[in-house]
Amino acid sequence: MRSYDTIFIDGQWISSTGDATIEIVSPHNENVIATVPNGTPGDIDAAVAAARRAFDTGPWPRMAPRERLSYLTRLADMYEARLEDFAQIISAEMGAPITLSRTRQAPAGLYCLRSTIAFAEQYEWEQTRATAESGPAIVRKLPVGVVGAIAPFNFPQMLVMAKLAPALAAGCTVVVKPAPECPIDALLLAELVDQAGLPAGVVNVVPADRTASEHLVAHPDVDKIAFTGSTVAGRQIAAVCGRDIRRCTVELGGKSAAIVLDDADPVAVASAMKFASFANSGQGCVSQTRILVPRARKNAYINALADMVESLDVGDPGDSNVDIGPMVTRTHQQRVTGYIELGTTEGATTLVGGPGMPEGLTHGWFVRPTLFVDVDNSMRIAQEEIFGPVTCVIEYEDIDDAVRIAQDSSYALSGSVWTNDRTAGMAVANHMRTGIFGVNTFTIDFGSPFGGFKASGIGREFGPEGLDDYTEAQTVYVDA
Repeated sequence: MRSYDTIFIDGQWISSTGDATIEIVSPHNENVIATVPNGTPGDIDAAVAAARRAFDTGPWPRMAPRERLSYLTRLADMYEARLEDFAQIISAEMGAPITLSRTRQAPAGLYCLRSTIAFAEQYEWEQTRATAESGPAIVRKLPVGVVGAIAPFNFPQMLVMAKLAPALAAGCTVVVKPAPECPIDALLLAELVDQAGLPAGVVNVVPADRTASEHLVAHPDVDKIAFTGSTVAGRQIAAVCGRDIRRCTVELGGKSAAIVLDDADPVAVASAMKFASFANSGQGCVSQTRILVPRARKNAYINALADMVESLDVGDPGDSNVDIGPMVTRTHQQRVTGYIELGTTEGATTLVGGPGMPEGLTHGWFVRPTLFVDVDNSMRIAQEEIFGPVTCVIEYEDIDDAVRIAQDSSYALSGSVWTNDRTAGMAVANHMRTGIFGVNTFTIDFGSPFGGFKASGIGREFGPEGLDDYTEAQTVYVDA
């Protein structure tokens, strides 16, 4: 994998003001596979200053929306030509199975960008409203300003583009701070931005660790922070932005429930949960990590789920047959394993998996796919986000009980219901307060808003709602 010795600021590839580097370590074989500069607070200052100039005096926010979109269309075409490169890089950086990287990880960034372009073409950037007291009122959607975009490791391109694409379409300028585990794909994106000819300072990319991230969040010249990550970090970011009355969107954690009604086919449910619970090796905020089954038919569902989990192929993420890759870091592997041990301590039964390395693997940050049964919803393994290939089966008495259990969580990001009766499924959906919810499906669509209730976040990404979060509404009253 290619290393970088420069970062992208103000349309130029420049050296960091510090001499520290970030080593990208393969989670599969534990070898250092690349290095990049570890951005400093001084680098963040330079990037923010460039974005500030580009916004305050540059052409980007003053262009007609269609002109900005012509640049983004050029970027999308260039991105599409490099999809395989993005897929290979992401798998190497964070361990996503290559099949997932090719079908979901890399294409998601492209789909998000093209979807944003399509919505921006139809977006009502300005409208005229009649007023009762005077002449017309012109309501304009103006760009929010300089955006600090902070992305996590688990879906690095999708979650960078979820911020970058609408910000750019709205006329904002951006400082991108990728996860330290996944900086290479972000720097490849910076190369494409450079080649697409966006004006200097409109997009800046600074790989960095937590110190520089905190500096970006608190920077007085940043108008908005867009963050995806843990709820703990999101609370801190929202507090800093709230103190300074600056905008923020924070897309945070989840502990989502899949409600299985008693008419659902057990094998079909287990097949759906292979993706809904274990995609990306369980490293997903929307993962269905609590599977609620009717007590009267629990054995049928538990047996089917156990067969599915036992069948998961764990190993080299470069192997197209592998279902579960490694955890992104050794520290995260230890964290997930700690939760597996905790589940036993709390009284849950480990039906499949458990602590320790998967059979046949001696290196890499792997975790055994684990299925817990005999789980009470009050247990920590049912309340806290584990972010690994671990899921819990929880029994319920009736539909009201299932809905109560599903909503007994500090999170409210995602959820689903599985049934042969769509009407019954919609009745369950009508009772759920989550940001997204599936009736016999588990998906995210870039044309619809994504985000959570409660501790799962503030704001929305994707669709026209995603554009809304990068604009400010201005009303201009015109004398009659």
